[in-house]
This record gives sequence, structure tokens and C-alpha cells, in this order.
Amino acid sequence: MQTIKQGDIVTRRSYREDVFFKVIEVFFEDQGEAVAILKGLDVRLLADAPLTDLRRVKLAELKYYREKLLKRNANCFRRINQRQHLVRQQALREVAVNDGGCDFFELPGTVLHLDGDPDYLGFCLSAYKQLGVTAAGVEVPEERQPRLVTDLIRKHTPDILVLTGHDAFIKEVGNSVNPKNYRNTSFFLEAVKSARRVQPSRDDLVIFAGACQSNFEAIINAGANYASAPKRVLIHCLDPVFIAQEVAFTPVSQYVDLRELIACTITGPKGIGGIETRGKFRLGFPRAG
Repeated sequence: MQTIKQGDIVTRRSYREDVFFKVIEVFFEDQGEAVAILKGLDVRLLADAPLTDLRRVKLAELKYYREKLLKRNANCFRRINQRQHLVRQQALREVAVNDGGCDFFELPGTVLHLDGDPDYLGFCLSAYKQLGVTAAGVEVPEERQPRLVTDLIRKHTPDILVLTGHDAFIKEVGNSVNPKNYRNTSFFLEAVKSARRVQPSRDDLVIFAGACQSNFEAIINAGANYASAPKRVLIHCLDPVFIAQEVAFTPVSQYVDLRELIACTITGPKGIGGIETRGKFRLGFPRAG
């Protein structure tokens, strides 16, 4: 039998090898069975599995997988950049600027992103930079987000707040309605409630909260504008970024188009949803200098 060790890229046979994971840790249970802690390469998923269920991915497979991811991400970035350009042009036309807008300056919304996973946070901050979104990122474990979010909001004064990390529905419980039957949904709920005590208006502070398989409706009812996951599916690690950038670049005079917003994500409506929300993009006049 092949030896699985920390750092290997693997798939799970019992799940039809649908997700590629990195092995974070290998340990032995009391009964002597070897078990690995796994983290999804591109989906926000932490899992454990016996080593007997794992298959190490070949280098050629990994190369193909990563090429597919890069191509898919590049397509998303291209669509988003094209949409950003159209939004800017439309905003300038609406103020009847005949010189191409050289006397106006742009002020997109800013983001505060709290993430329970440092690797995913790094991916997200890189994506914000590529998309021209001003974002502050703080690594905060999910269970500490309710306690720390208030001070962080006051420190960074964001237009958009992202609360994410890892989550999972505990299937053995069977009741998907109760937020307590999820690994971290309860923490996201409390963090949203804490944020709303600082800023109650869903238009003044736009909130995305949740991770893989989170209780979507409970998080929305707690005060979020957008959340995961309506169909309790895995979400891509960059989906919160794509949500935040769409809000950041939609004019403040308009509501974010929900269908176009979800179309900007990789997971789609099974993993991401929300409510009507005003954008955060503003034009200013005159341009200094």
C-alpha cells in the first residue's frame, strides 16, 4: 500500500475523487487506524479520512488539475474586469461627462476580510489586488470572529465585511435547519450579529458570511446581505472575493444585480445567494492635482 504523508496531494475514493486535497496531518486513532486531516486545494473544505480511503495524485494529474483551475479563474477575472469597465463607463455617462471623465475620480467600496484559514486569506488578498479592490485581511479563527469583529470594524471602517473560513454540515445529525448542527455556522451567525450592533443598516455595511455547506438562511436572517450555501454545497475559496468586488464596483445609486452577481462566482446559486443590496462605487469631483 502506498504511504501517505503530510504535504501529499490526494483524493478520497469514497467521494468519487471529486476534490483534490493537501494532507495537513497524519495521526493514529485509539484503535490504531491511520487518519489524515485534509484541506481542499480550491474549495473551503477541511476533512478527515482514513489513509486506506486516500489515493495520492500523480504529478501529471495535479498539473492538469491546476491548469484547469488557472483557466477557470482567469475566465472569471476577465469577465469581472470587463464588467468593471462597463460600470465605470456607465457611471460617467450618467453624469454627462463629455471629456471621458478626466475631471472625476473613482471611489470603489473597501473590504475587511476575516478568514479562519491563512492560506485561503492569502489567495483572497492576492485576488483583491488583481481586481483593484482595496482590502484589509485579518486571520481570525472562526470561533473568535464574534469577539473580534467589532473592534476590527471600528479600526478599518470598511464598506464591505467578509466573514469566512471553514464550515460543514454534520450529516450524522440529520437536521439541516438547526445552525448548531454545523461545524462553524453558529460562529458566523454571532459574528454577523456583532457587526450589526456596530452598523445595523445592510446598505451602509454590506456583509458576506459563511463557508462550505453553511446554513444560508440562518446567516441571512442574522443580518448578512450574502451568504453560503443555499444547497449546502462546497464553495470555492475565491467566491467571497467575487461577491465583494461586485458590490465594491456597483454604483451606490443602484442595486447589485443578484443574477449577475452570482454569475460572477465559481460555485453559482447552489453555493452563494443573497438579498437586494445597494452598491458601493462612487464618483467624486474634481480630480486633485
